[in-house]
Amino acid sequence: AAAAAVAAAAAAALLAAPLGARAFKAHEFKKCADAGFCARHREREARAEGESYRLEAWRGAGAGTQAGALPAAVGVVPAAALDGATLRAWVVDSAGAKLALDVTPYDGGYARVRLDEAEQPRYQVPDVLAADLGAHAAAPAAGVVTTVADGSGRLVTIVPLPPSAGRSGNGRPCTLRLAHSPLVVELSCGGEALVTLNAANRLEFERTRAEPDPDRDEEGMWAETFRGHEDTKPHGPQAVAIDVEFPGAKHMYGIPEHATSLALKPTKRGVSGESLGEPYRLYNLDVFEYLADSPFGLYGSIPLLLAHSARGGTAGLFWFNAAEMFVDVHEPTDAGSSAHWMTESGVMDLFLFPGPDMDAVWRQYAQVTSPTSLPPLFAIAYHQCRWNYKDEADVAAVDAGFDEHDIPYDVLWLDIEHTNGKRYMTWDSRHFPSPRRMQEEIAAKRRRMVTIVDPHVKRDPGFPMHKEAMEKNLYVKDKAGKDFDGWCWPGSSSYLDVVSKEVRDWWATKFSFEDYVGSTSNLFIWNDMNEPSVFNGPEVTMQKDNLHWGGAVGDASSQVEHRDVHNAFGLYYHMATAEGLRRRSEGTQRPFVLSRAFFSGTQKVGPIWTGDNTADWDHLAVSIPMLTTLSLTGLPFSGADVGGFFNNPDAELLTRWYQLGTYYPFFRGHAHQETKRREPWLFGEPYTGHIRAAIRERYALLPYIYTLFWGAAKNGTGIMNPMWVEFPQDESTFALEDQFMIGSSIMVAPVLKAGVSAVTPVFPAGSTWYHFPSGEAFPRGWGRGGNTVRVNLGDVPVFYRAGAIVPRRERARRSSDAMTADPYTLIVCADDEDNAEGVLYLDDGSSYAFEQGAYALVRFSLARESPTLLKLSGGVVDGTLDSELSIERIVLLGVGSVTKVALAGSGEELTSFSGPALMRTGVPANAVVIKKPDVRVTSSFGIDIEVKAS
Repeated sequence: AAAAAVAAAAAAALLAAPLGARAFKAHEFKKCADAGFCARHREREARAEGESYRLEAWRGAGAGTQAGALPAAVGVVPAAALDGATLRAWVVDSAGAKLALDVTPYDGGYARVRLDEAEQPRYQVPDVLAADLGAHAAAPAAGVVTTVADGSGRLVTIVPLPPSAGRSGNGRPCTLRLAHSPLVVELSCGGEALVTLNAANRLEFERTRAEPDPDRDEEGMWAETFRGHEDTKPHGPQAVAIDVEFPGAKHMYGIPEHATSLALKPTKRGVSGESLGEPYRLYNLDVFEYLADSPFGLYGSIPLLLAHSARGGTAGLFWFNAAEMFVDVHEPTDAGSSAHWMTESGVMDLFLFPGPDMDAVWRQYAQVTSPTSLPPLFAIAYHQCRWNYKDEADVAAVDAGFDEHDIPYDVLWLDIEHTNGKRYMTWDSRHFPSPRRMQEEIAAKRRRMVTIVDPHVKRDPGFPMHKEAMEKNLYVKDKAGKDFDGWCWPGSSSYLDVVSKEVRDWWATKFSFEDYVGSTSNLFIWNDMNEPSVFNGPEVTMQKDNLHWGGAVGDASSQVEHRDVHNAFGLYYHMATAEGLRRRSEGTQRPFVLSRAFFSGTQKVGPIWTGDNTADWDHLAVSIPMLTTLSLTGLPFSGADVGGFFNNPDAELLTRWYQLGTYYPFFRGHAHQETKRREPWLFGEPYTGHIRAAIRERYALLPYIYTLFWGAAKNGTGIMNPMWVEFPQDESTFALEDQFMIGSSIMVAPVLKAGVSAVTPVFPAGSTWYHFPSGEAFPRGWGRGGNTVRVNLGDVPVFYRAGAIVPRRERARRSSDAMTADPYTLIVCADDEDNAEGVLYLDDGSSYAFEQGAYALVRFSLARESPTLLKLSGGVVDGTLDSELSIERIVLLGVGSVTKVALAGSGEELTSFSGPALMRTGVPANAVVIKKPDVRVTSSFGIDIEVKAS
């Protein structure tokens, strides 16, 4: 009781602390040496060959640990060792203890390698992997899985994989090779190894034991304490560790979330003597004012590690496990890159992706965990948020301010202060007495609102939500089986056990208009603090020995420890909330729910943001590798708080942040309650004008960005990507992190430091670009000023790729909804052969009708027909949507001197002239503009462009 009182007092002090007093305190969070499993395994020597894990025999279908062993010998692997598509084997350690090994190939060209305890299979978090994953398992043909003896006489089993094709469409033959003793798993394609497991013989699988063994146990195996919090570890040590190698690749990426470089840095000292000192940690935590360069784990975790090289392409390893992890990254050598991966508990469940490029890895990972859900159109427009807009009058004034200053926005957000005493899904009746009317007034301008709903429920017997959750036994339990009581914004709080599908289904019902009184169909949701954040818990989160319903609610035999599900908790809460909004519309409207915590699979639910960043230039810069890493790891719908959450940006920093935020997939301005107000117009001119231009540019690009989201929904592709994704052979891009691609057509090289008057982007070898909006071609020749781009405060160095066609909408409106009837502009960027291509995706922007084919995918192309004739064509290539929307303007870059433009077929001449690519003061006339061709965007059309012979 005394300890609880001290913790409660500390939490209350945290709530009351001023902004500056709550800065990041590293000592409050664990390092590897503080986590027993990491301390044990990080420095443990590799096993001697005689003590290695080895593949002992095949398991027959349904065989227990004492029966069904089939000899593993040279020749065709017996059919009885295959259970459908899965090859099943026994693996033993030096003491003869058995583990169950399953190897499954999939039709996407990748493989799954799963190692678990044989007698007591471990718990795995449900509803994370794609529901149809099993349908993609690819059973090998009879007789093709064989065992051979290698040159040293060691047995190696070879499992052929289906072809894996990249962007070029050419598949390459891949195999999974299982060396028996010691057990080594190698994914190879075209005869070259891409991923190797246990080559350094550091596989460890701590088997569950009923009681301690004083002769072999180490400190921290059965209990450990950190800053006064005891973790009882009733099941003892259950850690799993393995080494992974990417032969030939010197750059590794992924395993977010960390505020650090794009290419992962060494964490252990190597030849160069440089290292971070600490392994990368994956453990979802509420980190206040995080550092801008640290391997420290933040709000979310995606255990996907990637490697890339010019020769071998891109490969990846996904470890499906929601427990705490540490990853040591070793300094690369001429042989390639390697890492040592350690997790506290759970199963070794690894998916090996052969690529061969990032597009293929995205597609493979999406088949395992699902692709990105297509968001409603308003969700990718601009959002305005603050902790907190204080009342209905404040909301109305901010909304009016955008109109007064001709700045578009789509969504206005309310933080925790709008509630009745932090009771979520309620309203402070003094400050928000008419919430429905408030939302309807915003909606009348074709805009929307968002309210925050966090996972902690105020323990107030008079609060109906708390009362019902208690009565139905829906809360997470402490180690004694009582409702867990922790501190968060409301004070004493309990946490819904969303690991249980029963609880998630109950939570989804709470978003009905009857339950969420005062809500409307124009109100959407923000899930914060869902790591989960517990102010008086260890590391500001929940105790690992808390208990969740792993099966039916109330079934004590199904309970699982929080340590096994921690990194997925936020995903489950996010999932249940989104389902609630889907049910609210009776399944007709796409939900929008923002989450701070995330895990693999979050992409199928909704967007995330990078949490509590700071208003400084370092956090502006690090937002790029943070977001490009999320894009690489299958979570492209993400953004950083524009302007920085903490502290006060000056006018220059805020302007530059909006100019970068224009290209974030999720674009939101947000600020702490103790910062000065910073709505986009408050700094005055010229800053208001520059910020207005940045936000308007986002709206102009919505057709292009929405089309990228269609690609993410279809194939799992990224949106805000590192340069190397598009230029995989150019090694100068492999660690480049201060510029990036939006899709394949737009490169952004933002200003990331104060007082900058010029930037020098990296233009990958062999590529040509058009500076937008000037239309000037890059890279320049050496006699024309090199590649330096002069910038003033209003300039954003953005380049359109030669060979691309970018759709835009240029008319300034107050919101994305207000643009739905507007025509399109096409920016056609000719390459050296006068070719260009682009696509545009259209649907209703809100419903699921696209799933029944109510969409249009339009392909545009420019091609040279003869020395003096180019043809621009367009037509629907997929979908059934027929739109009346038209193309009102076509901008041609790099096509030379145009003499005549006419509609193909009719010969009707169209107006064309030399003019600016964008109708803005000061933009030079470096383009050819075709005015009002007035062809319907979904019609099949052709435009003949006559040019002077070159």
